[in-house]
Amino acid sequence: MSTVAKADVRAKETSANEICYLTVEEATRRFRERSLSPVELMRAVIDRCEAVNPKVNAITNRFYEKAMAQAGEAEKRYAQGKARPLDGVPLAAKELHPIEGMRTSWGSKIFENTPADYTLPVIQRLLDAGAIVHIRTTTPEFAHAGHCHSPLYGVTRNPWNPEFSSCGSSGGSAVAVATGMATIATGDDGGGSIRMPASANGLVGYKPPFGRNPACLLETYFEQILHVGTITRTVRDSALALNLTNGQHPMDIMSLPGRIEIPHKPADPKGMRVAYSPNLGYFEIDAEVAENTATAVKRLEAIGCKVDQIDLDWNDEAYDAWVTHWEGLFAAIAEQHMTQWQYKMDPFVRGLIQRGQNHSAVRVKQTELARTRMWKVLAKVFAEYDVLVCPTLAVPAIAAEHANDDRNFRIDGQPVDAYLQWALTYPFNILSQCPVMSVPSGFASSSGVPTGIQIVGQPYDDLSVFRIADAFENDAPWAGHHPSI
Repeated sequence: MSTVAKADVRAKETSANEICYLTVEEATRRFRERSLSPVELMRAVIDRCEAVNPKVNAITNRFYEKAMAQAGEAEKRYAQGKARPLDGVPLAAKELHPIEGMRTSWGSKIFENTPADYTLPVIQRLLDAGAIVHIRTTTPEFAHAGHCHSPLYGVTRNPWNPEFSSCGSSGGSAVAVATGMATIATGDDGGGSIRMPASANGLVGYKPPFGRNPACLLETYFEQILHVGTITRTVRDSALALNLTNGQHPMDIMSLPGRIEIPHKPADPKGMRVAYSPNLGYFEIDAEVAENTATAVKRLEAIGCKVDQIDLDWNDEAYDAWVTHWEGLFAAIAEQHMTQWQYKMDPFVRGLIQRGQNHSAVRVKQTELARTRMWKVLAKVFAEYDVLVCPTLAVPAIAAEHANDDRNFRIDGQPVDAYLQWALTYPFNILSQCPVMSVPSGFASSSGVPTGIQIVGQPYDDLSVFRIADAFENDAPWAGHHPSI
């Protein structure tokens, strides 16, 4: 091949990769302008999947032929002026999320060949808006962990540095968006499973307040720490998705009546009051994370927010409450599988179930007392401030083969429980009415992996979170940063 021909191939590859990294907002604008076809985008994204996934292991199922046909139909609707809000947008759906007729294994050999008999309401609303599911993405077994590896799928790696974890449990979804294998992805969050991988992959992860998006993910519809949402490249893409997915659903008794609409350009946050907690009162925080968080806080001041550092009077009681609740939940929904399947489960999942079986009803119910004490502290903060800001993760990265029971896990030399005491996310699952968004705060020089901060809103105050996050993003846009994988 001549030098000129090689240069032309490289130019085409660069152009295709640039298309793969379009935001939802940019892609749909170009579709409407007819400067890009949904078919072109889908083809580029599929090619990207096949080139990149062998290096990161984020995809569980592929629906390329069907997706290309659907992209062709979307192209016709744009030509006819009948396009829906997300028509032609490639959507990566977490394999944990039921889509009728599609295998939904929960990352477990128990359900390895089990098709779903319904579609998760959030996914249905995205599909109804025109999004196209071309891939399903990895999750740890039963979404139990903050890393992403399972007996069924193996390890999902971080595209910024494959030695480290994508985090989880929506790790495959985050990697898909970070690498240009999808434009948007679904996730769920029971202890940080949207926000943790969003942080580790340089993306936006939003945990809506409980009930804002319908859930219906578990056999119990009364679980109150689990949230369903999306992982996106920008705050505005997150708002676009939320505007489509929120609102009461007849299937979900816990879903909130009425709908909210996040404006395309939220009001300037100048003068908004921000409480800054470097560690939520009790976490060990890595020095690099602390530095990136402090820099991000200065940017909040630069966009006009009034920031005060506070001491939050929380302690490890919060962790005990979340772990106890989590173990009780696992025992309730999965103990019936133990006799036949326990030795084919992730050993840590087996332990979660066994510990949950040993909790008394009183022990589990007492977690509500701890949650109440936490809220009393936070309510005083919210009496003076519009939002709380803190790191998303306490560490720059965790190993790709991270072990939940690693007794040697440390942060700045201090021993820390390896399961989830390195993520400042779970407290806002047991205070589930608070909306929380993780946005990028920089990169860790030790790992090359992105870091993030959380913007925590008052109960059901989504708009304040989006106001600050949107201005923060506009001050220093990050959507143009991509891993060189």
